[in-house]
Amino acid sequence: MEQIKQREVILTRTNNKKEFLQGMQAGIPIGMGYLAVSFTLGITARNIGLTPLQATAMSLACHASAGQFAAMNIISSSAGFMEMAVTSLIVNLRYLLLSSSLSQKISSRTPFFHRFIMAFFVTDEIFGISSARPGYVNPFYMYGAAVVAAPSWELGTFLGASLGSILPASIANAMNVALYGMFLAIIIPPARKDRFIAGLVILSMAASLLFSVAPVLSQISEGFRIIILTVVLAGLAAVLRPVESQEIQEESAHE
Repeated sequence: MEQIKQREVILTRTNNKKEFLQGMQAGIPIGMGYLAVSFTLGITARNIGLTPLQATAMSLACHASAGQFAAMNIISSSAGFMEMAVTSLIVNLRYLLLSSSLSQKISSRTPFFHRFIMAFFVTDEIFGISSARPGYVNPFYMYGAAVVAAPSWELGTFLGASLGSILPASIANAMNVALYGMFLAIIIPPARKDRFIAGLVILSMAASLLFSVAPVLSQISEGFRIIILTVVLAGLAAVLRPVESQEIQEESAHE
């Protein structure tokens, strides 16, 4: 019995190491995109009077470009802390949905402390690669991606706040395109394998465009816009093509 337990421990550690390395590999393009985008964020921080240390501290506490840009706009307008808190909450509400969705990809046997750490590193991009993983998401996969991506976010912010004045504004703004290319790399492979996913991606893009140009819908904040589209489209997909959880599939296989 003791030998069996030791073997299971060894297998678990080996699998965790494998997942961690795979997460690091997946986190490299994310880190490159973060470095470019956060560099622009650092320039913005510099322009409103934040020091490189202050800007980097903000990126350490908040891995959200939209939330940080919104907070910096409020700082530059000399608004109060309450307005900043409420605005950041609204802008970052989509992470509530991302975390709720990702919780369905986490095994019920995953300890709370793993869930807590994973929640801190949930970003749009890490959510994307984690959701694309078959079966349950191993916490160490997210840790591997975060080990590469998160420091890139802080480093880019520091460099932008310290050296941002060196680059022309046109080049700095063009660096934001990097994340869009990375998102395409995430959604294209599953869309090519499944026509339903491809159709859902096209529908999502069309709906997002509609919300951006329609007279009334365009007035909705970005945070609420993402939440509305996510709930409606994800709900539609769940009704049209429900997916059984891995636990149910395993139980069915044993029967």
